[in-house]
Amino acid sequence: MGKETITLTRRIQLLIDLPTEEERREAKGKLYQWRYRCHKAANLIVSHLYVQEMIQEFFYLSVGVKYKLVDKKKDELGLFNRSRMNTTYRMVSDRFKGEMPTNILSQLNSRIQSTFKKNREEYWRGERSLHNFKKEMAFPFSMEGVCGLEFNPEKSAFCFRFFSIPVKTYLGRAFNDKWKLMHQLTKGEIKMRTSHLKLKDGKIFMLATFEIEKEKHKLRPEVVAEASLSLEYPIMVKIGKARLSIGSREEFLYRRLAIQAACRRTREGVKYARSGNGRKRKAKAVERFREKEHNYVNHRLHLYSRELIDFCVKHQAGTLVLVDQEKKIEIAREEAFVLRNWSYYDLMTKIKYKAEKAGIELITD
Repeated sequence: MGKETITLTRRIQLLIDLPTEEERREAKGKLYQWRYRCHKAANLIVSHLYVQEMIQEFFYLSVGVKYKLVDKKKDELGLFNRSRMNTTYRMVSDRFKGEMPTNILSQLNSRIQSTFKKNREEYWRGERSLHNFKKEMAFPFSMEGVCGLEFNPEKSAFCFRFFSIPVKTYLGRAFNDKWKLMHQLTKGEIKMRTSHLKLKDGKIFMLATFEIEKEKHKLRPEVVAEASLSLEYPIMVKIGKARLSIGSREEFLYRRLAIQAACRRTREGVKYARSGNGRKRKAKAVERFREKEHNYVNHRLHLYSRELIDFCVKHQAGTLVLVDQEKKIEIAREEAFVLRNWSYYDLMTKIKYKAEKAGIELITD
């Protein structure tokens, strides 16, 4: 029997809740310092893990050397003076002690250890390179970093202290289910798992990961919905005698091509734009059209996948089968136009997530 819970990630903008501009600037500077130290710590951790894993390669001048990557107190062949998990944590903790919350370092170490372990076989075979963390990376934290979370009616926002920094949420006008999730979190009805803080363009975003119960619907596993994904019709689904076509080529593709054409015309006219202040200012209009295309496609795929799952729930279909997808993927790879404009993988990801949330078993044929 599968898990009864599912994790959702929502991007929530945070505003520093301090009275003066100077205090807000100082608090934001502290967050940027934490991010920079996280970037350094992450690259140190992954480098140390790789050296530990490949340490036998450094014994090429010796014969008959035996060792184990364990605590020497537990095994006489052990190389470490502490547990393996603790080696990298103590390394970054000693280096950045007092400069940032240890909770962030602990969560960072745990996540990198987990990812490294998952990919270790590929590292051994030389099929994967080590992950290189960028300065713009989001850094992790647990619920320990969210102190005194409550809804403030006067500010019409959820307020809390992010470690030592007072912040409040800005959910915007179309906040969808974020408001409900935050209310449930304050009441203790749901839990927040390890989340991330992202600093981008001077703004602060919390990538909050909520653990919620799956939706409970009266589904019958023997009722099977067969769906087909294509460029002509984004989704076609049938359940018994019931059939539904979701979206159309005219609605999805032609509008996307119109945005691409507008972007192309703008790009051709960039060379005639006023010079000065660098490339970024001249290409600003082009980036705006690229963002428009991304937002349009993302919104449409959400609507299509939502309509598909609602159709399955309405007919109590407990199993959803995506038919003949492998053939269509091969065709798409051979045609650049189809590969560029189909957005198959994004649609698949959204269907998979929504099916799991609704308790529907997804099978890809």
